[in-house]
Amino acid sequence: MLFSKKSKAVAPLAAATTLFAANGEPDMRGLGRVLWQKKARIFGFTLLVAGAAFLIVDTITPRYQSEARLLLETRDSVFLRAEADKIGERSAIDPEAVTSQVQLVLSRDLAREVIKKEMLADNPEFDPASSGLPALRAILGAFGVGRDPGTMSREERILEAYYERLNVYAVEKSRVIAISFSSANPELAALTANTIAETYLRMQQATKQEQTRAAGFWLAGEIEKMRAKVADAEAKIEDYRSRANLFAGSNNTSLPSQQLTEINSQIAAARGQKADLEARARQLRDLISSGKPIESADIANSETMRRLIEQRIAVRAQLAEQSTTLLDQHPRIKELKAQTAEIDRQIQVEGERLLRQLDNDTNVARDRLTSLVANIDQVKKLASQTNEQDVQLRALEREAKTQRDLLESYLVKYREASARDSVNAAPAEARIISRATPAAKPAYPKKAAVVPVPSPNTMPFSTKSNARSAAARFSSSRSISASPAAPPTGGSP
Repeated sequence: MLFSKKSKAVAPLAAATTLFAANGEPDMRGLGRVLWQKKARIFGFTLLVAGAAFLIVDTITPRYQSEARLLLETRDSVFLRAEADKIGERSAIDPEAVTSQVQLVLSRDLAREVIKKEMLADNPEFDPASSGLPALRAILGAFGVGRDPGTMSREERILEAYYERLNVYAVEKSRVIAISFSSANPELAALTANTIAETYLRMQQATKQEQTRAAGFWLAGEIEKMRAKVADAEAKIEDYRSRANLFAGSNNTSLPSQQLTEINSQIAAARGQKADLEARARQLRDLISSGKPIESADIANSETMRRLIEQRIAVRAQLAEQSTTLLDQHPRIKELKAQTAEIDRQIQVEGERLLRQLDNDTNVARDRLTSLVANIDQVKKLASQTNEQDVQLRALEREAKTQRDLLESYLVKYREASARDSVNAAPAEARIISRATPAAKPAYPKKAAVVPVPSPNTMPFSTKSNARSAAARFSSSRSISASPAAPPTGGSP
């Protein structure tokens, strides 16, 4: 009986010793034979894990992903741009601006607009609590892992599901923003991505229009205030001018200044006229006193003198012609000479009369010049007295001009703001360059990539587990064989 028990204990040891060589090193052939004997267990466990992974992946609702893209750029026309923007070059869109626009696309206000437009709140995909809370999420929420949908409001649940399916990012080294949205319905995913892009453009345009309207409203109030200020400033000018007798002449100059200018012009003209009259009288007096014939009608400047000179020329011509055929004692020659002498006497008399007239005109011009010089002295005294008042008046006029210029600038800006609002000239600073289309294949989960993963990882794990199990049995057998044999029971030998 003792011998049979010992044989059963030694049998596993002989089978296990095949795993190791005589020197205690592992025997690869023995290990291979042991693993081959357990191939059904190894392959069975691997197939079981692969089947479980397939079932789990197959139960997950697939999600289809669609992507729309926006390009940030300045789209307003230079013809519809405000005058202030035309002067300087507009700044380029920097990476910080692109990041800011990404955050704008992710804003809750835009999310609420999209949810309302596409009626996502009525879709069970975005409100799991409407069809019953998932047990796993409720359990995890009870242990503090994640948020329990039961403790969240309906809007919070919808927004969480919305942001869980939304991915917005800026394409590297560009001004392009990609908007990616996933859903169990491929049509809904594409439609929501496009709606997000369109809502972003509409909100940006509405913001610019709201800024234009706010500027127009503010300018309208300021214009009314500026009109009152301009009217008050102009009233102060007129009141001060009437009290100081500072009436404006032509070219908006004071009357004393204008009178000084006009009198100076009159003095210059009077001096020129006096010098001309004196020169003509002097020349005419010299001709008369010397007894020389007055041949020039320009000196006398008289129609009678010109006619007498013409008659004398005609008579002298006849005298010359008749002298070729008649003698000096001929009656015709005497008659012509008498006519010439009479004409010369008449010219002398007319010259003396014109000289007296020129002397009279010269005296009149001299008196007028004296009067103008005296008048300009009085005007200069008056102008010197009104200089201080002119300074105060110019200060009031400068203030009124400043207010008037400011009012004109406000009016120009108000007209521009009204025109931009009326023609809807506030395009968004972006445009859609790629619209989302329904996806043909789900983006999550990818069965072809997920299901084969457990198989190559499970087979080494199962093989390693079986090898360790065989080695553990070998160690147990060695410990049993190394223990001393138990003494026999029964009577003494």
